[in-house]
Amino acid sequence: MAKDIHVIKEVEIPADVEVKVEGSKVIVKGPKGSLERDFSHAKGIIMDVKDNKFIVEAYFANARKRALVGTIAAHVKNMITGVTKGFRYKLKIIYSHFPVTVNVKGDKVVITNFLGEKAPRVADVLPGVKVKVQGQDVIVEGIDIEKVAQTAANIERATKITDLDRRKFMDGIYIYAREVIE
Repeated sequence: MAKDIHVIKEVEIPADVEVKVEGSKVIVKGPKGSLERDFSHAKGIIMDVKDNKFIVEAYFANARKRALVGTIAAHVKNMITGVTKGFRYKLKIIYSHFPVTVNVKGDKVVITNFLGEKAPRVADVLPGVKVKVQGQDVIVEGIDIEKVAQTAANIERATKITDLDRRKFMDGIYIYAREVIE
């Protein structure tokens, strides 16, 4: 395996965003809030902020280090997008047998009367994420893309059907759109 002598990626930092590197931690502050991420697993990767650019680089990089440079750059780019605009996932409530009721109670999404079940199904909402129910849509919003995506997945997974024919019982809550809030 050949090693690259110098691998570098740069991420532009907008004027209203502040990026700080403290050891292996990256802190991004913007108009919508602040995000922090620890990259202590990335040994041999150099992170720095110069001239409104976040720079990730590695010297004598094997395949793992090359991949880490791109991954860290992508994470920081998502953090910058999150603190400036935010992320939104849209889910659709679909039922053909029993009318499903979805309510948000604190940090839980409660799904009642799913397939006529007496016990409600519950999905966790991660901290920093807002969930709204508008008619047949469930809208999940926040600044951390991973928490927004995990919350949407929790809601989708709460209505997973395992013991019935999927072709006939298509009831559930499904993700149909992911977007950056403009």
